[in-house]
Amino acid sequence: MSANSFDTRDQLRVDDVSYRIHRLDRIKTAHRLPYSLKVLLENLLRKEDGRLVTREQIQAMADWQPQATQQREIQYTPARVLMQDFTGVPCVVDLVAMRDAIIALGGDPQRINPLVPSELVIDHSVIADVFGTPEAFATNAELEFQRNVERYQMLRWAQQAFDNFKVVPPDTGICHQVNLEYLSRVVFTREGPDGMEAYPDTLVGTDSHTPMVNGLGVLGWGVGGIEAEAAMLGQPMSMLIPQVVGLKLTGEFPPGTTATDLVLTVAELLRKTGVVGKFVEFYGPGVANIPLANRATLGNMSPEYGATCAIFPIDQETLSYMRLTGRPEHQIRLVEAYAKQQGMWHDPNHEPEFSQTVELDLGTLQPSIAGPKRPQDRIPVRVAPAAVGALLQGQSYENAIMGRLDEGLDESFPASDPVSVASDRDNDPPHRPGRCNIDHDWPHAPVAIALAGGESSEIDNGHVVIAAITSCTNTSNPLVMIGAGLLAKHAVEKGLTRKPWVKTSLAPGSRVVTDYYERAGLTTYLDQLGFNLVGYGCTTCIGNSGPLIPEVAAAVEEHKFNVSAVLSGNRNFEGRIHPQTQMNFLASPMLVVAYALVGTMHANLLKEPLGTGKDGKPVYLNDIWPSISEIRKVIDDCVQAEMFTKGYADVFAGDANWKSLDVPAGDAFRWSTDSTYVRQPPYFDGVGRDTRPLTDIIGARVLAKLGDSVTTDHISPAGAIKVDSPAGKYLTGHGVERKDFNSYGSRRGNHEVMIRGTFANIRLRNQLAPGTEGGFTRDFSQAGAPVTSIYDASVNYIAAGTPLVILTGKEYGSGSSRDWAAKGTALLGVRAVIAESYERIHRSNLIGMGVLPLQYRQGESAESLGLTGEETFEITGLAGNEAPPHEVSVRARDADGKVKVFGALVRIDTPVEADYYRHGGILPYMLRQLLAD
Repeated sequence: MSANSFDTRDQLRVDDVSYRIHRLDRIKTAHRLPYSLKVLLENLLRKEDGRLVTREQIQAMADWQPQATQQREIQYTPARVLMQDFTGVPCVVDLVAMRDAIIALGGDPQRINPLVPSELVIDHSVIADVFGTPEAFATNAELEFQRNVERYQMLRWAQQAFDNFKVVPPDTGICHQVNLEYLSRVVFTREGPDGMEAYPDTLVGTDSHTPMVNGLGVLGWGVGGIEAEAAMLGQPMSMLIPQVVGLKLTGEFPPGTTATDLVLTVAELLRKTGVVGKFVEFYGPGVANIPLANRATLGNMSPEYGATCAIFPIDQETLSYMRLTGRPEHQIRLVEAYAKQQGMWHDPNHEPEFSQTVELDLGTLQPSIAGPKRPQDRIPVRVAPAAVGALLQGQSYENAIMGRLDEGLDESFPASDPVSVASDRDNDPPHRPGRCNIDHDWPHAPVAIALAGGESSEIDNGHVVIAAITSCTNTSNPLVMIGAGLLAKHAVEKGLTRKPWVKTSLAPGSRVVTDYYERAGLTTYLDQLGFNLVGYGCTTCIGNSGPLIPEVAAAVEEHKFNVSAVLSGNRNFEGRIHPQTQMNFLASPMLVVAYALVGTMHANLLKEPLGTGKDGKPVYLNDIWPSISEIRKVIDDCVQAEMFTKGYADVFAGDANWKSLDVPAGDAFRWSTDSTYVRQPPYFDGVGRDTRPLTDIIGARVLAKLGDSVTTDHISPAGAIKVDSPAGKYLTGHGVERKDFNSYGSRRGNHEVMIRGTFANIRLRNQLAPGTEGGFTRDFSQAGAPVTSIYDASVNYIAAGTPLVILTGKEYGSGSSRDWAAKGTALLGVRAVIAESYERIHRSNLIGMGVLPLQYRQGESAESLGLTGEETFEITGLAGNEAPPHEVSVRARDADGKVKVFGALVRIDTPVEADYYRHGGILPYMLRQLLAD
């Protein structure tokens, strides 16, 4: 039995069931804590054992000082783990390899088993190869299965070999939407030693958008796969008690604005506020006006503004959503009773203590997009053409948007008097697709192309070549999804069609979306505009956008056009969406449809016509924009609870392909030496029962010298695999044809492919190899230090016994929680990274792979220290220490023998992180712990 230092054990009776709970009101100061910290406090009370979770940790949480920058370390134990397949397959591969390792060291393979419920949703593998036809979904699903059968066999094996492990098969939905609609309990229950227990549902997920479920009042956030593996094996997570930023919501949405406009505004606001590594919590009178689907949208994009999570407390809206999605009535009553008993029910008149408060008046929202390469770079739609024109001239986002935000402020959208506004707009010069109706033009010449079927068209800079309704951010939200369907209906009724150069796709987050589209009669209109169902998965948002229309792709390639993708996703980092789209804009599903109709980013959607109707008159966006009352009526009529209960009744069963997979039995997986998808990883090679002493890093060379805002998308392999890349050559050498390359994400279970794709992003700029773009560096192990691929240089350095370092700037590792950004770094031979600052998850993942994260002292950088990256480095102060020190000395010697010496902070922030580093990473640490137990 756990300790009970604060005498918090009690019973809560709901219907005829009694639950053991830990009452928060027994802690005198609990009432002042934000909702999220109450969840953490309960977690500590329930897990107190006097060893890992101590009375002192609980007291530190009770005594939380909102403004304190140095908080106490605690041990947090999530109730469950959520994975998607791109990041989940490597987790399973590692656990399988750990079974092999424990067998080799004489241990029990059954020790390697998830100890908490772990659920994996296969949602990242479908590619939008085929679009715009009724057969798109079936064809893409079949191609997905053919490409990924080796991975799926392993997951099927794991589902039967591991306890507490379930897999949602392909073609079902996106993990975050499945989590929101089905997997989340809000209040978790399980049978304990003293009867049934009830406690807050909590989780960590191997996708950075795990906080989407925060909209339901469930505390969860994204972690790297290696952290998730530790959680699966019952290891508590070491963390510092966070600061909590309160975001007070007031007012109501103006007409014509959506949840997407809200979340893009919040991303911009909180990036400026500075919430990296902090919790964000929504409160205030405006909370009641936020539908749960919109709350989930806000939670989803937490990583885009750097917060660990962004949570809403439980209230009546939570219960209504649970009822809508078919949760059992007893569970709903339990959630209400538990939340009210524990002080977790939202009271708009009570303001908890926060580290900082920020306020947003919803009435100030404007229709917006974000881009061209960062989610926080919001552009009001009214100035988008001018901003895009400036971007095409080579200006930065800041310069492109500067001075334009005051333009067009008198425009209303949609117009309160459409006739008068339309008559004003009739005096504007007509917009011609492909031409630039802005003050600052640039030299260009549209190119004529002949499309399939004999249709002729033109391609130019700024054209929209991808319009995708995709990603969990918005496809979980009936308000914007029904809105997009209605906008499509109105457009078709007016006689509008999509522009022929635009690749359109619809990839919802669950089958419920297509169910309510069918019931509302909207599918036919979306199909007529080319938004046929392509699959249930992330598709375009993670780079699985498939090829452009062939004639368009050829014109873009030949003439180097700067063309755009518009998607309803959450990420638009460089090189992520499609290798041929340099500009990528996030937008609501409704605006995605609108941009497909107009086909160019040069169009002012608020002033210019989208096209000519069948009556010969211009059609404007406000002519087809659905009203909120129209959207709500369709939702009320067509989105019903039985859709969810029916849709999720056999969610783990899968189709005939899934059920027919050949799955071998046994405690150990049978690795195939012929597989190019799943290979036994090298993480346990040479790992014994005992740790080795820490050593200094001597004679190191720089593998890459990078700038600011290098994301995990720049580091981790993602998207398509090029034929002439190191990974492409590896696959070709193993007899894989180009058509079967699949994506990096689908091959994350093969470390040989992934090493070769690390730091290979087509937009990476390594200052060691100026004039190049992509995964190139200079190899100082060779005479003359020639420019070569990062992978080939790494092979030579490893052969020579030369350790490697990375030099980089601010916000290193921002973006998705990609464990391969750390795994690939370690396997390339990188021993240390020296950065100006880190994003939380990637710094932690580096430690988890045994890579030392160092940080320049305040005000220092590679530039201020005059480091070119051509030096030889010595990092001293590690050897002879039981644990890594707080600071090390770095000596950089250039080719002329000149030496620069500077101190660097060791960004190992907690004792548990120190243990991981001392063991050479989290995987050897866990193996040794399980052997010792």
